[in-house]
Amino acid sequence: MDGAVSPIRYPLPEPPAPDGAVEIAEGVLWLRLPLPMALDHVNVFALDDGDGWSVVDTGIASRKSRALWEALLAGPLAGKPVTRVILTHHHPDHVGLAGWFQEAGADLWTSRVAWLFARMLQMDEQERPAPETLAHWRGAGMDPALYEERANQRPFNFADTVAPMPLGFRNLGEGDVIRAGGRDWDVRLGDGHAPDHVTLWSRDDHLVIGGDQLLPSISPNLGVYATEPLNDSVAGWLESCTRFARHAREDHLVLPGHKLPFTGLPMRLRQLAENHHGALARLIEHLAEPRTACDCFLPLFKREIGPGEYVLALVEAVGHLNHLYLTGRARRWQRDDGAWLFQAVRHAG
Repeated sequence: MDGAVSPIRYPLPEPPAPDGAVEIAEGVLWLRLPLPMALDHVNVFALDDGDGWSVVDTGIASRKSRALWEALLAGPLAGKPVTRVILTHHHPDHVGLAGWFQEAGADLWTSRVAWLFARMLQMDEQERPAPETLAHWRGAGMDPALYEERANQRPFNFADTVAPMPLGFRNLGEGDVIRAGGRDWDVRLGDGHAPDHVTLWSRDDHLVIGGDQLLPSISPNLGVYATEPLNDSVAGWLESCTRFARHAREDHLVLPGHKLPFTGLPMRLRQLAENHHGALARLIEHLAEPRTACDCFLPLFKREIGPGEYVLALVEAVGHLNHLYLTGRARRWQRDDGAWLFQAVRHAG
């Protein structure tokens, strides 16, 4: 969901070219790789460790991405190898080439949950959606025509854009401190968009590597999937915003997974939480009558949802309705067709 207009600032208004780099600070380079989707790029960061580089996130696995990395390694990265990959979270645009770098000798550092999810999903190829996924779509009240179409198509598989990942990684946990790019970084884990999402907060200057947990002008998807259908992604997100706010400073320069580096993190964290509080309030009004998740797109997103973004909207709607149900603000029951109906609980007084 789009965030409101914010007072945050963008000190670096021009992103790097696909085969170029922008120096953020001494020993820290900003790179940007293209993505074949509406959000058409992902930011990655290279931290100079002397004899090699630590790379934070990698882009997807594709011939184009590999070619761009070869050009970057020969150019802005000065011919030094990538010796470590630090992953913020398990989504394909961030983990896609981690295994490729590992095969070339890099170590992989990430949270345990991120590694387990990425490796499990990379090996789980399907020619048709799994029965549990179909049940999840029916439970959300998916449009019947779209359901029939998607049920008979090969779904997106992680292996389509994520290189094989060999065994072995270094776990990053809450409270850890790591050395990279000539700095010590505190590891703080987020939730909601991806479980145990790694963020890095420099002890030596004002840099924060935020991945998709700390984005400037958009809010990441808080989707709930068939892997954990009653997950409360919204609670995880709101708790993370509250916890990060204790550490946020106005002068922090946040290096996000998408869009531009920004300052004004305390205000942005308030906005990221308020976006979802507002969405929940609109949903409560909409749930005066029983609704499925797919009946809730308009009040939740404040716009029409097309086929290309339908499933992402579906999983985020489920996340918000789960939150209302699990916090006692809505009740639910299942229709004969498998769809869950939600209705607001009106408390006396």
